[in-house]
Amino acid sequence: MTIQRIAVLGGGAWGVALGLTAARAGRDVTIWEYDATNAEHLAAKRESRFLPGVRLDDSVKVTRALAEAGRADAVLLVVPAQAMRVTVKALAQTVANGTPLIACAKGIEHGTRRFMTEIIQECAPKAAAAILSGPSFAADVARGLPTAVTLAAADTALAEALAYAMNSGTFRPYHSTDVRGVEIGGATKNVLAIAAGIVTGRGLGASAAAALTTRGFAELARFGRACGAKPETMTGLSGLGDLILTCSSPQSRNFSCGVALGKGERPDPAKLAEGVFTAPVLLDMAREKNVDMPISAAVAAVLAGKMSVDKAIESLLARPIRGE
Repeated sequence: MTIQRIAVLGGGAWGVALGLTAARAGRDVTIWEYDATNAEHLAAKRESRFLPGVRLDDSVKVTRALAEAGRADAVLLVVPAQAMRVTVKALAQTVANGTPLIACAKGIEHGTRRFMTEIIQECAPKAAAAILSGPSFAADVARGLPTAVTLAAADTALAEALAYAMNSGTFRPYHSTDVRGVEIGGATKNVLAIAAGIVTGRGLGASAAAALTTRGFAELARFGRACGAKPETMTGLSGLGDLILTCSSPQSRNFSCGVALGKGERPDPAKLAEGVFTAPVLLDMAREKNVDMPISAAVAAVLAGKMSVDKAIESLLARPIRGE
């Protein structure tokens, strides 16, 4: 399978970073951007407003015509998780049968409890769903700093072809067929990163941060097993790797959201992190599968205003002593 033409839907920081990566890998890249002002800025200035100092390669096209993007050999869906459904529905009318649609958002749809590839399969059943996830910040990827991620599709040959197409040298995708495992890692770590941010914002210390990340990973692994994920996926880039990154850096919107909560502030409603939407959905799914996720439950309670930060911390520390 030859993948030469790649379309990126979404001209934000992550979309531009992935577009630059594909261009460095020698692909013909088109970035579709819904917002007219941002599209005009990208096309005219050849620089993202969200990534100052990073120049958009001259070979990268910018368009607002969805049909043009739909003619690509593969499409990277770089839109927020809660906007995935409406985007795929619109795109489905333009893509050829079998076109790989790669979700690059980490989350679970609020209300339906659908993962991103499930939305793709529902809204574009003739396309081939895939997922790209792993420890990666847009600023690092855009600047060509070494990054490794996981790219998963149900079909082995497709997963390998997509990984090869996105391999720029400094951006190294590992391929996998464990689609659900990759999605679980990306969605769950967002919620746990909020918890890690709360620990930092509350000034609880490095020891508490390490304990939180470790016990958070235990939750992620339990939930993954209950959903049929492979153990190696949970301990891989899209699981443990992404958790380590987002639980330790203010570059993560989820971590920064938690820091604000830990300081007694409320997150900016206009800049809500994906974990805010995922937390209650993740908790409901865990309860249905009888999976114990106390940290995630505490985050959901704090976000819903049902529990204070101090009460949440107290509830976690007061849990019965048990074997690890």
